[in-house]
Formats: sequence, C-alpha cells, structure tokens
Amino acid sequence: QVQLVESGGGLVQAGGSLRVSCAASGGTFSTYHMGWFHQAPGKEREFVAAISWSGGNTNYADSVKGRFTISRDNAKNTVYLQMNSLKPEDTAVYYCAARRIMNSRSYYSTATSGYDYWGQGTQVTVSS
Repeated sequence: QVQLVESGGGLVQAGGSLRVSCAASGGTFSTYHMGWFHQAPGKEREFVAAISWSGGNTNYADSVKGRFTISRDNAKNTVYLQMNSLKPEDTAVYYCAARRIMNSRSYYSTATSGYDYWGQGTQVTVSS
C-alpha cells in the first residue's frame, strides 16, 4: 500500500510560478510510474502530466505543454510538478497518483482508472 501526500499548493498571480510536491511512503517508489491530475470545481478530474519510473519518459496534457514540468527524485521518494506561466484556468486541486509497473501496459494513462493510488490533493489558485 502506497501513501501519497501532496504539498506546495497556494495562491499565485497569473504569470507566476509554483512547484507542488508529492511524497510517497509505504512502498518501493521506483516500482511506480507517477502522474499528476487536477480537478476544478464542478469538473471531472483531468490528466496533467506523467513520468515513468526512471524519469526517462514524460507526457503532458496539451494545455500545459511548455509551461509545466514533471520530475521525480527516487532517492527522496518524491515527484514534483513545476508550474510556470500560470493562468487562472489552472486553478484546481492537484492530485498525484501512482501507477504500478506492469509489462502489459504503458508508463502512463490519461484516465483516472489507470492509477492505483492517490493523494489527498493540494489546492492551487491563480488570480487574474
């Protein structure tokens, strides 16, 4: 059982930057690919970014390409999401998720059902 705890959310002005973190415990971190999702009020949870277990592969939603960067530090059991050039529409609760490595599937999924464990989320608010 993997526990995920996000941190680093907050209030930032449009055009600003923020880095959110997700610390994992209770499992072998390097046996999981990781993802970030966000959920705005009244909307479905949406894929933001994913990273393979080694950090060698990443994937991003079109809406964040060129602005957000996902990274991980397996020695610290932590995955990060660096968010630059933030826009008001980026306002949401940001969740990290863990996807167990399996030979039969890709390192990432854009569906929430593709992940095995979730954190509780951290709020990011971008003011205009």
